[in-house]
Amino acid sequence: MTDICVLVVEDEPVAAAAHAVYVGRMAGFVLAGTAPDGQSALRIMGEFTAAGTPVDLVLLDMNLPDLHGLDVARRMRAAGLFADIIAITAVRELTIVRSAVSIGVVQYLIKPFTYATFADKLSSYRAFREQLASSASGISKAGASQSDVDQAFASLRAPTDLPLPKGLSASTLDSVKELMRGQEQAVSANEVMEALGMSRVTARRYLEYLADAGVVTRAPRYGTPGRPENEYGWNRA
Repeated sequence: MTDICVLVVEDEPVAAAAHAVYVGRMAGFVLAGTAPDGQSALRIMGEFTAAGTPVDLVLLDMNLPDLHGLDVARRMRAAGLFADIIAITAVRELTIVRSAVSIGVVQYLIKPFTYATFADKLSSYRAFREQLASSASGISKAGASQSDVDQAFASLRAPTDLPLPKGLSASTLDSVKELMRGQEQAVSANEVMEALGMSRVTARRYLEYLADAGVVTRAPRYGTPGRPENEYGWNRA
């Protein structure tokens, strides 16, 4: 699968630069550029499309100096620009969220957020595209099955979209995910406990939550003395 071409649309220079750096850290993604307003975003997308290398994904702020993000999305569709959209904004009004979904926004990121949360969103989006591509390669003339469609859309739901069990915090979950993402080898709850300064029980709860969500893999660790334990590794599939 070719790299996913991403355009960052953000009027705050510091935020735009940060999001561009985040994209650069993600395997399988390439930055098309940044746009400070809606008109610039539409122009850049048009230029890329004319060159035969259309933008695949737009990270779109809702509050831009010239156009509302929803208006940018509508003008994209009217101009035949069918890049997917992830809304990145501080806007929390449900009416805006519903409108964003209705015009094809595939995910919604609320500012402020950590790199771990950003990476989860883009990783689940990449999984969505890969699932669609995989299904398309084996689809008969009858088209995709219900299962094909369900699996593709299920991949868009990152663990950050799901309610956390009682006693777990989003900030600590981000810390655990950031630690796990950087591990080359699978680790145990004891090793996470030592790295993050939490109890073994707490470390295990977060790891089990991530394992149930499919973010990390879980397997028995053999060859250790005492009670058997699981080891966990970042799911890079």
